Amino acid sequence: MDEAGNLLHDLRERLAASEFHTWAGMEVIEASTGEVTVAIDVLDRHVNLQGLVHGGMLAILADTACGLSIRSAMEAGRLHVTTDMDIHYLTPARPGRLFGRGKAVRVGRSLAFAEASIEDEEGKLLARAQSRFSVSGREPPAG
Repeated sequence: MDEAGNLLHDLRERLAASEFHTWAGMEVIEASTGEVTVAIDVLDRHVNLQGLVHGGMLAILADTACGLSIRSAMEAGRLHVTTDMDIHYLTPARPGRLFGRGKAVRVGRSLAFAEASIEDEEGKLLARAQSRFSVSGREPPAG
């Protein structure tokens, strides 16, 4: 398996191990160093009272895409947490398959910055986000 294949496999396993991301139905579609695409199939549990995708779900998709893009670009084993995120909702999202495309803009020793776009199946831009992350320490050993 090549480096991109290993990265994709590792990120997919990471999301599959998360009860939250499993509940949301999120999956990693593509991954390369500094760029990640995640997807979600909008279900009834993801819509608001108007039948549109809840803005919180779009924010989750954006945060995950940004976070995984940072993870894919930083030194293995380092920790990163979102410190803030700015999201702009550009058009209402309708149920269907949605994609979060994250890109690491800068990954430093203590701070990282990423951007994400949220699109529908036709490639229509639904939202844009940018996030800052604190990068620190090491993950605890597994087990």
